[in-house]
Amino acid sequence: METVLAITRTSLSSIFLLYASLCDYKTREVSNTLWILFAPPAFALTFIELFLYEHSQLLFYGICFGLTSAFAVILFYSGGFGGADAKALMCLALALPFYPENLLTPISGEISPISKTFFPMSVFSNSVLLAAATAVYIFLRNIFRHIRTDEKLFEGHGNESFGRKVLVLVTSYKVSVDKLKQKWHLYPMEDIEENVENTFKRKLIVIPKDEDRNAIVERLTKAVETGKIKNNVWATPGLPMLIFITAGLIIALFFGDIIWVCISSLLR
Repeated sequence: METVLAITRTSLSSIFLLYASLCDYKTREVSNTLWILFAPPAFALTFIELFLYEHSQLLFYGICFGLTSAFAVILFYSGGFGGADAKALMCLALALPFYPENLLTPISGEISPISKTFFPMSVFSNSVLLAAATAVYIFLRNIFRHIRTDEKLFEGHGNESFGRKVLVLVTSYKVSVDKLKQKWHLYPMEDIEENVENTFKRKLIVIPKDEDRNAIVERLTKAVETGKIKNNVWATPGLPMLIFITAGLIIALFFGDIIWVCISSLLR
């Protein structure tokens, strides 16, 4: 029975997160109904399993959920997480607070201490590493494009800080304004600022916001049409973090905590 409960909890988490990732990828929106449907059975299954077979772990279950929720809320209000990402992490803490040792053994052969007591954190760290890997890909894409076309990377952005340029370089690439208008999932990472003397200034955007997108695209389109700037502008694909969280869960279950595996390998 314990194994059946563990299989059910793990399957439930995987199915809900996969579906949420698909919704996030297609529409960049995940209905709250999904989390309302996910949370109650996740809690019930975990509570029943711990109450019947590992009663002493109930306190740590509450601690794991509390810390995960606090962490997710802090990330959300600091702008590092979307609402759906925070809810996904909280639901995961309800369903899989600890690595299901009675069900799986990671390929790496090691279950990290964090995975044993705070499994959502292992999932989160894996997802961050995967997101960082996309940053490397985008950076190399920009460098190779620069070499191929000999086009300046930041033409008209001479006054921007080095840090801001680096951030844009690893999260964005150049697209035509027409493509930016057509592809709703692309977010502009630069804007046009005009003053009373009818002069303009190009500025890079660090954190794109949905509510500003259309207005920014309109300003960029006007600037291209009037010949103030070239047709290529910086934009980010804004890949949903939920995809990385789901992939982080799958890797954590079948391979392990990537950071712990790397550290363990170095210390051997």
